[in-house]
Amino acid sequence: MVRLAHEPGGPANDVTFVETGASRRQPTLVTGAAGFIGYHVAERLLERGEPILGCDNLSPYYDVALKEARLDRLRTRTGFEFARVDVGDRLAVAELFEGKRPRRVIHLAAQAGVRHSIKDPHVYTDSNLAGFVNVLEGCRHAGVEHLVYASSSSVYGSNARMPFSEHDPADHPLSLYAATKRSNELMAHSYAHLFRLPCTGLRFFTVYGPWGRPDMALFLFTRAIVNGDPIELFNEGRMTRAFTYIDDAVDAVLKVLEKPPEPDPSWSRERPDPATSSAPHRLVNIGSPDPVDLLRCVALLEECLGRTAVRKLLPIQPGDVEATAADTSELEKLVGSHPATPLEVGIRRFVDWYRSYYSLPG
Repeated sequence: MVRLAHEPGGPANDVTFVETGASRRQPTLVTGAAGFIGYHVAERLLERGEPILGCDNLSPYYDVALKEARLDRLRTRTGFEFARVDVGDRLAVAELFEGKRPRRVIHLAAQAGVRHSIKDPHVYTDSNLAGFVNVLEGCRHAGVEHLVYASSSSVYGSNARMPFSEHDPADHPLSLYAATKRSNELMAHSYAHLFRLPCTGLRFFTVYGPWGRPDMALFLFTRAIVNGDPIELFNEGRMTRAFTYIDDAVDAVLKVLEKPPEPDPSWSRERPDPATSSAPHRLVNIGSPDPVDLLRCVALLEECLGRTAVRKLLPIQPGDVEATAADTSELEKLVGSHPATPLEVGIRRFVDWYRSYYSLPG
């Protein structure tokens, strides 16, 4: 099994590698490999026999033990290497790219959370802006074949035109988090134009499922219902989301990875389309085309858990949007499918995982 000399718990950055036969192949770099989507993407690629270089800074934004548990599962697989690296550390990221020269990059590392960006803005500029420049520079100098990076449905901001389409402008973000993700899209486009670096930005819509993030609504609701605590329903529960099951999201990521963008010969400077470009850059929605009312999610959780939630109705929070809905036509044209796992199935799988992970009775 491929391992790095460093294990979590030591210095913040350590990119000293232990070379084995598997690691001599150019790996795919997955940043944020200890995170929710990153873990699942890395695991799926390892199942296909691809060597994976994972990096993460194991930020304490949420339970580090959960991140460690994800990494422990990845370490059991042949072909996995891990570097504890903060993408905001320019020298460490440069060393990572120079030492391993990944063939492709799936950039999922970021400081997440819409509401947290109001409380601690600087960590978002350090990770999501400076960190992204570091990754772009690494890709440029390593000659990466395709950079696939995480954007967010939050970039649509105050746009009320539904469903959200990549072809519509996204120039009015409602949170700093959203602004950093929109900035990533613009930064990637500039590198695609200047250096012909193929880049695909993925606008994820409310991804959920086993091994999910504890700061996300379904996880928070489940924990509260299990503990008998009130669940906080902002905007008094009048929220609609395009919930996307993790397996569907990963399927889309890996299919997109195999299709580096090329310049669109029909792109017009007089009628610029935000979704495509004369550079090798594209934007793609990764989300369910069937939005669901938040109260429907609560009802499904109650059914799966066999308990009734205590509801606490609150006003909408700064930075929140009342509804999201994904136009998946571009994704369907690109990869031939869109996320389709029914919410009833996805929530049941999540609750089953939650019970198992926290050793709760069935």
